[in-house]
Amino acid sequence: MPEMTRIVLAARPEGAPGAESFRIERAPLPEPGPGMVLLRTIWLSLDPYMRGRMDAAKSYAAPVEVGATMEGGGVAEVLASQAPGFAPGDVVVGPTGWASHAVVPAEALRRIDPAAAPLSTALGVLGMPGLTAWVGLDHIAGAKAGETVVVSAATGAVGSLATQLARRRGLRVIGVAGGAEKCAYAVETLGCDACLDHRAPGGAAALSEAIGAAAPDGVDIYFENVGGRTLEAVLPRMNLHGRIALCGMIAWFSGKGAAEPMTLPAVWRTILTRRLRVQGFLVFDHFDRMPEFLAEVAPLVRSGEIVWRESVSEGLEAAPGAFLRLLEGGNFGKQLVRVGHDPAGT
Repeated sequence: MPEMTRIVLAARPEGAPGAESFRIERAPLPEPGPGMVLLRTIWLSLDPYMRGRMDAAKSYAAPVEVGATMEGGGVAEVLASQAPGFAPGDVVVGPTGWASHAVVPAEALRRIDPAAAPLSTALGVLGMPGLTAWVGLDHIAGAKAGETVVVSAATGAVGSLATQLARRRGLRVIGVAGGAEKCAYAVETLGCDACLDHRAPGGAAALSEAIGAAAPDGVDIYFENVGGRTLEAVLPRMNLHGRIALCGMIAWFSGKGAAEPMTLPAVWRTILTRRLRVQGFLVFDHFDRMPEFLAEVAPLVRSGEIVWRESVSEGLEAAPGAFLRLLEGGNFGKQLVRVGHDPAGT
């Protein structure tokens, strides 16, 4: 009997997850019922939000149950379909989970054109992270030419597109990234006016001074991906009526950094006295904007005017290790796992 491979949540982590949080299992290959599609996963996306799904705490989405397949999006090939509009050989993006195969409701799938761009981009620059950058910059922060924006995790899947779009919109862009190599890439390839290393000595105070030097007229927009010392460093540099587009807080996942020097009263006072607008947003609330986003960004990707970078791990079994490295900032660009053969040849 044909089999599939999946990675399940073996135990809820207490603090930082480890290899023991995951388990590899084999199971019979499922068959699709009415309205369902059987998929073969080609590319698996690994994203910081998955850490939150490992906990039982109430959130915007239900947690992954212990013993269940880890959730995640993927690019996949249709093997069998019991749903109108999908046929074997179609390539789609949807919630495959950490699995070699999956049966998914047809309404959760979006067909993609293998000739339009490399298939992996549907999980990165032309997928959920790209849409996050576009929505956050334009529709949440309301970016305008002549303003200054600080982008945390500037070389990550979201930050790298946010920096490039900000430059195209005429903003001064200050990136923050981890390490000299990433900072150099942010300036030389992504077009940041400056990029600051959050791992440099001196902590948040030194980083804040560096932001002040790079943005002598202050910061109008902070694109928040991480929290932690970067948030602490940026807040004192925000201009009156500045805006913070909040889409991530990876520095505080797993309880890390819970005792940050900047306390809630200090944060709240800064928001009040600077009259800041802070808006959290989840990209899942903005999927209706995907066609508009793709209409603008896909041609720029095809022409090479927008660049992207990927960290690729080979084989589904590599997913746990790659995910743990992602949580520690070990990725460079979009983190992916190549699960199966890519018919487009990438």
